[in-house]
Amino acid sequence: MRTSPFALFLTLACALPALAAEQWNQYRGPNADGTSSATGLPVSWSETENVKWKTPIRGKAWSSPVVWNDQIWLTTAPPDGKELFAICLDRNTGKVVHDVKLFEVEKPQFCHDRNSYASATPFIEQDRLYVHFGVHGTACLDTTSGKILWKRNDLECNHHRGAGSSPIIWEDLLILTFDGFDVQYTIALNKTTGETVWKTDRNFNYGTDNGDVMKAYATPRVVKVNGQEELVSPSAGSTAAYDPRTGKELWQVKSGGMNASCRPVVLKDTAFIGTADGGIHLFAMKLGGRGDVTGSHVLWKLAKGYPRYASPILIDGMLYMGNEQGIITCVDAESGDVKFQKRLGGLFMSSPIYADGKLYFFAEEGTCHVLKPGETFESLAENKIPGGFMASPAIAGKDLILRTKDSVWCVGEVGQ
Repeated sequence: MRTSPFALFLTLACALPALAAEQWNQYRGPNADGTSSATGLPVSWSETENVKWKTPIRGKAWSSPVVWNDQIWLTTAPPDGKELFAICLDRNTGKVVHDVKLFEVEKPQFCHDRNSYASATPFIEQDRLYVHFGVHGTACLDTTSGKILWKRNDLECNHHRGAGSSPIIWEDLLILTFDGFDVQYTIALNKTTGETVWKTDRNFNYGTDNGDVMKAYATPRVVKVNGQEELVSPSAGSTAAYDPRTGKELWQVKSGGMNASCRPVVLKDTAFIGTADGGIHLFAMKLGGRGDVTGSHVLWKLAKGYPRYASPILIDGMLYMGNEQGIITCVDAESGDVKFQKRLGGLFMSSPIYADGKLYFFAEEGTCHVLKPGETFESLAENKIPGGFMASPAIAGKDLILRTKDSVWCVGEVGQ
């Protein structure tokens, strides 16, 4: 039977909302920068107000949740790191759908108490989840069945204080970052098979043979500049960009520092990059260069108020960031001029998010500060739940998915 054009139009029209649904698919969400098009998110909540469900999660893990349709996935591990898991929750009820043991580790590497054995956030796409635990293992799962499709635990690195960089997907590649005490490299795996496609050593001049200052934890980001994709990858000693298809280095900035953790934020052809401990701290640089661009492409530097752990967020030409002294800083992205600094207390390890005209900053002791973006500080609400935040939040529809140190909470306007 022939389908009429009108009936076909109705079918496509009904399918459009589902196709357009925003998925919180990776560390820092669908845009890789903490921003979302979601509306109707809650402004106020407490342990008893606007909580749709709460699910305890065993273990110690700082990985952020990822969301695809009605599934929420996260990783966890016991404090000793001898078992590594992926857990799936039902988005509507919080019920555990899958609890998959991925790896058993006989002798886990040392992990600093401020880190965890499951700090890397998974990457999720239709039917597939990619999880990464640094040297202890990387795996791909079928999200419907929870079946392990492939896994690798042969990639070498002495993280020295634990892994932290999250995996990303670009086209058919799963890209991983290993910035360890002994080796530093970026590697791309075929996302379908797990086989190595390319591997590029950092080859930076660190100015020392002390591996402790060669470590980093940052998650890279792919951006397109003048028709060329660049894998912008902060590290210790330098920041570099690579061709994501081949791994060839495109440019390098001798930015210094170590323990870089922030994911790059991008505005058109400018990236904003943090160096954590030492170096030039937070800087803006023009993308698209070639070779050593330290002297030519760095636009401005920020020496005070920069975050070591929590990534900045960029809204309407302003960079907002929360640091480990509990200070919120707003900087003009074009000039680097500081617009305001406000000490709120607490410790910001979790990266902020933005949606529907509101900024959300989550502190380790469990407080969330909801702010109105602008050149002056304006608080909309201050909320607190127990548990404390190390993981960054996710957004699912009109709900916030919040992982504390011991639970996952679904916070939203009750009745919606």
